[in-house]
Amino acid sequence: MSGETSKIGTYSFIAEPFHVDFNGRLTMGVLGNHLLNCAGFHSTDRGFGIASLNEDNYTWVLSRLAIELDEMPYQYEEFKVQTWVENVYRLFTDRNFAIINKEGKKIGYARSVWAMINLTTRKPADLLALHGGSIVDYVCREPCPIEKPSRIRVEAQEVASTVTARYSDIDINGHVNSIRYIEHILDLFPLELYKSKRIHRFEMAYVAESYYGDELSFVKQEMGEDEYHLEVKKNKDEIVCRSKVVFK
Repeated sequence: MSGETSKIGTYSFIAEPFHVDFNGRLTMGVLGNHLLNCAGFHSTDRGFGIASLNEDNYTWVLSRLAIELDEMPYQYEEFKVQTWVENVYRLFTDRNFAIINKEGKKIGYARSVWAMINLTTRKPADLLALHGGSIVDYVCREPCPIEKPSRIRVEAQEVASTVTARYSDIDINGHVNSIRYIEHILDLFPLELYKSKRIHRFEMAYVAESYYGDELSFVKQEMGEDEYHLEVKKNKDEIVCRSKVVFK
């Protein structure tokens, strides 16, 4: 393996029948889960995993995610996810992904931004100070030909839907799982839309955490043909996350 190739983690998956939608294609929520898992595998293999960080009272927090796809894996199809670190800054790191179909063709890419926080103070850690700054050794020049996550603005006020955070929304950290927001957001669009179009680009920007019993309100704004910006607030006032969905 060359120096750069060895910095890329490659992980294999199958599109399980219970992970696909009515079109037989992998759902965005499951793909998001796979990406986050691969980020975990890749960082754990290099000594920056959640378990070892938890011992030091730190954890990784996902700040932004942008996924762009030409197609989704079909039921029972094998596919791979590759991941690598593009940049490390003092307070956050850029991690990219490629989604590769069974023929070995890249059918999509994703970009993500992560911070590391102290579990007690909830304040960000200095990544360049941890482990003697060795995290920069994993930076890789592999190309990722999609736009970085954009600034999402929502002017609309009218609430399209409300959801109370319940048992299945809550993760091991005691707050609403980042992937559950994706699923709730995609439920705001009618089935007819998914029959005629597919999601080409999907973005999430996480702002705050929400907890069991919080009322989440969803505002959806059409920004042009096939492009929507969304905002999720908890208990009517505090913004939790924003999203952008582009159909094709």
